Amino acid sequence: MEDANVRDSTGYRSADRRLSTLGRHLGALSPSSAASRLPPMASENPTGTIAPSPTAGFYGGSVFAHVVQAPEDPILGVTVAYNKDPSPVKVNLGVGAYRTEEGKPLVLNVVRRAEQMLVNDPSRVKEYLPITGLAEFNKLSAKLIFGSDSPAIQENRVATVQCLSGTGSLRVGTEFLARHYRERTIYIPQPTWGNHPKVFTLGGLSVKTYRYYDPVTRGLNIQGLLEDLSSAPSGAIVLLHACAHNPTGVDPTLDQWEQIRKLMRSKGLLPFFDSAYQGFASGSLDADAQSVRMFVADGGECLMAQSYAKNMGLYGERVGALSIVCRSADVAVRVESQLKLVIRPMYSNPPIHGASIVAAILKDRALFHEWTVELKAMADRIISMRQMLFDALRARGTPGDWSHIIKQIGMFTFTGLNSEQVAFMTKEYHIYMTSDGRISMAGLSSKTVPHLADAIHAAVTRTN
Repeated sequence: MEDANVRDSTGYRSADRRLSTLGRHLGALSPSSAASRLPPMASENPTGTIAPSPTAGFYGGSVFAHVVQAPEDPILGVTVAYNKDPSPVKVNLGVGAYRTEEGKPLVLNVVRRAEQMLVNDPSRVKEYLPITGLAEFNKLSAKLIFGSDSPAIQENRVATVQCLSGTGSLRVGTEFLARHYRERTIYIPQPTWGNHPKVFTLGGLSVKTYRYYDPVTRGLNIQGLLEDLSSAPSGAIVLLHACAHNPTGVDPTLDQWEQIRKLMRSKGLLPFFDSAYQGFASGSLDADAQSVRMFVADGGECLMAQSYAKNMGLYGERVGALSIVCRSADVAVRVESQLKLVIRPMYSNPPIHGASIVAAILKDRALFHEWTVELKAMADRIISMRQMLFDALRARGTPGDWSHIIKQIGMFTFTGLNSEQVAFMTKEYHIYMTSDGRISMAGLSSKTVPHLADAIHAAVTRTN
C-alpha cells in the first residue's frame, strides 16, 4: 500500500485530498455550520481543508500496531477451515448447531408461526425491555426448567432474568457470584465446553477441574468425580451440565445424580447448572430437567443458566435466562436487585424479539405441543444418526468398541479419536471436527455417515 504521506500527481497528499473533499462538502451545506463542525485548526484554515490528526495514523503507524493476531477459536475455527476447503465431499462436524438430513439449518415451523403472530400484532412496539428482560419470558422459563409445580416457584424463591443466551446467562451469574458469594472458586468438569473456563475466569472466579470423563470406558468417571468434589473446599461452586454433557455426551444416571447431590449438599457446595439442551437430548423436556429438579426439591440453593439456541433453533436470537433459586422470597428479591446492577453496565437490557417468540410458544397450548413434536423429531434424528454410525463401523469391522456412540446422548459424541487421527481424517477425507475428537451428530446425515465411517476406519487402522 502506498504511504499516505506520498504526494499524488496533483501535488496533494492522498489523505489531504480526501479531507479537503470532506471539508468542501461540509462547506457546501452551510458555511457557518460547517465551520462549527470542523476542528479549530481546520475552521481557521483559509483553504478550508481539514488537518489530519496525528492519532489517525496519517503520520506514522497505527496506534494499535502492537496488537498481535489472535488465534482462531478452537471450535469456530473448524468452520473457518471447512469454508476454505473446495472439496465436494467435505463434511463439517464441528458446528454446534442442528442440521437437517439435507445438511441445511432448520427454522422450526412453530417458530415461524409465533413470529408471524408477533408481526401481525399491531400493539407491539420496539421500546426497551426492563433490565431484567421480558417478565412473561422469565416466568415461563423458570417453569420450564424447574416444573410448574416446583415449590421454589410457588414460594417465590426464584429470581430469573433474561440474558443473552447461555453464554450471557453464565457471565451474569459469574459476575454476581464474584461480587456477592463468599467463595471465588468454581470447579468445572474435565473436559467441558471450551468457553466455560474463559467465561468464569474473566467474570472474576478461579477455575479448578474435577474428573468427569473416563477415556478408557468412554463413559463417566463417577469415582473420580466424587473424590474430587469431596476434596473441594466447603462452599465452592460446582458447574454441572444439566443434560447432554458437552463435549462428551456422557451423563450421570439418576442414581449417580443422587450421589452427586448428597455429596454436594453435605459439603455445602453451590451448584451452577448449565442447561443448553433441555428436550434436545432425550426428546423429553421433563426427562432432561430431572437432574436440576432433584437439587431444587431438597430446598437448597442453586444457579441455572438456560439457553433456547438448540431446543428452539434460536441460535442467532441469543435467548437465554439466568435463574437463582434462593432460600426465601425476600432473599430472591434482593438477589434480583443486584442482578440488575450487573446487567445495567454490561448491556443495559436484553433484546425483545427472541424472548417474545419463546414466550408466545410456551404460553400457548397448541404452539407448545407443536414445539414438543418438532423437538422430539430433532432429538430422534440425532439418535438415529448415532445408531447408523455405530452400525456402519461394526459392518466395516473397525477395530475397537464403538458402543459409546449409542450410549452417549445429545448433540455431541466424544469419539475417542486422537488429534493425529483427526488431522488424518481432515487431510484425507475432508472431515472437519475439533482436535479432541468431538463430533456433532446433528451435522451428520444418512448420505454422509458412510463417508465418516470410512474415514474413522482408515484413521484407526492406518495411524496409532
